[in-house]
Amino acid sequence: MDIIILPTASKSRNCIHLGTRAFFVCLFLILTLLLLTVYGAYRFGIRTQFTVQQESLAQMQILTKEWQTRLAQQQAMLAATTKQAEEGLGVLAQRLGYLQANVIRLNALGQRLIVYADLEQGEFDFTHPPAMGGPESRIGDIPKLSDFLATMGQLAQEITDRQQQLRLLETMLLEWDMQQAALPAGRPLHQGWLSSRYGYRTDPFNGRREFHSGVDFAGKAGTKVLAVAAGVVTWVGKRSGYGRMVEINHGNGYVTRYAHNRKNLVQVGEHIVKGQAIALLGSSGRSTGPHVHLEVLYGGRTVDPLQFVRAVEDS
Repeated sequence: MDIIILPTASKSRNCIHLGTRAFFVCLFLILTLLLLTVYGAYRFGIRTQFTVQQESLAQMQILTKEWQTRLAQQQAMLAATTKQAEEGLGVLAQRLGYLQANVIRLNALGQRLIVYADLEQGEFDFTHPPAMGGPESRIGDIPKLSDFLATMGQLAQEITDRQQQLRLLETMLLEWDMQQAALPAGRPLHQGWLSSRYGYRTDPFNGRREFHSGVDFAGKAGTKVLAVAAGVVTWVGKRSGYGRMVEINHGNGYVTRYAHNRKNLVQVGEHIVKGQAIALLGSSGRSTGPHVHLEVLYGGRTVDPLQFVRAVEDS
């Protein structure tokens, strides 16, 4: 076999003669070199790919750990939030129970007030228990907020109803107390004794039988004379036979008079409360000694004051 070499610098050419054996040896060497080159390139590619895969796997592991950390944080936050919610619902349940207990006490108070005021049971209703209930739950179940809100809504309506009833009852009791306070009752002296009754008696000055329009309570001079009912002073001064006198209008047709005082302590138009000192015990006017002459008028006519005195003493 001949191999011709053509150099570019000259026009001459060289010719190399190879035998058959030498040709195959060269061919084998060339093929071997080519195979080694291909194999080397393949190995380099495999190694490069493996390195890239290792780097990708490392990055994936880092990302996986990061997500695991974030997931753990989220789980911790969820657990804390759940715990706070359970604690909040527990506090809410305690407050709800406290409100229900208060409504029960209000019901008991309302019932006592009804009995005290001697009212009809049908006018006010304090017998119904406060709103309670909800679905049955197993131990460990978390109560639903909607259940609490529904119960609290019912309880709020119950409290509003109780407030309205108690407000109306309070108004009625206030009016009743005012009527009771304005009704003559009790003695005009803390310390003293009954010295003359209402009705016909022998007059201490002329000995004749005459009508006594009130009752007399004797006591120590200067003792405080007390109003037997609340009202407004309508007259203060001296009157023939009565001496120094105070007259009080109590409304509802009732008027009381306190006569023979040493000194009057109130003025016309003054509002008086029951038991207030209105004068000092004396013996002014037509009198035989220190006492207060108490008159009670109803509808402009005198009535026996002892019925009002005894009403207090018998109660």
